[in-house]
Amino acid sequence: MTQVTRRAVLAGLAVLTLAGSALAAPRTYQLVPDGTSVDFTFDLSGISQSGTMPIESADIRIDLNDLLNSRVDVILNVAKARTKLPFARKPMLSESVLDAEGFPTIHFVSTSIQLGESGRISQGAKISGDLTVRGVTRPIELKADLFRPPGSAADNLNDLSIRLTGELNRHDFGASGYADLVQDTVGLDIRAEIQSSQ
Repeated sequence: MTQVTRRAVLAGLAVLTLAGSALAAPRTYQLVPDGTSVDFTFDLSGISQSGTMPIESADIRIDLNDLLNSRVDVILNVAKARTKLPFARKPMLSESVLDAEGFPTIHFVSTSIQLGESGRISQGAKISGDLTVRGVTRPIELKADLFRPPGSAADNLNDLSIRLTGELNRHDFGASGYADLVQDTVGLDIRAEIQSSQ
């Protein structure tokens, strides 16, 4: 084999390798704002209450060839959090609870994914990650479900829906104010519609 031919073969292999890497790269998805909500629940004086917190930014990458290689990076806007009980909002954002002035965002970064029994991000799948609240980072595990829209083709993965559910102990993050009124556990229910940007 001549030197020119060897160079051509090596160049061809390099192109194929790069092309394969590009095809295997995780697909980037963007949030559909109207189809996204971050809901939380808490008990106030023994009565269940709820609220919402908007997403400030999200970096969602789903590897359709290897779901375990998928990643989620989400930032929530604490200052714009709302509760269905209006008078509870100010205490919730106060320095002794979420401290919205000192820590205006909550940050979640996934670290691993455990697929469900079906080998999908559903039916028992879990996403583990690091959650930062009030500058304190703790591990958290969320139940995960990933769906196609009803009636969509099996190979059409441009539009997807995600649901993440779980709970945390607010005292783990120093959000311990009003302990005599508000229970320790906060429930999370995150729903998002996402669209492929590729």
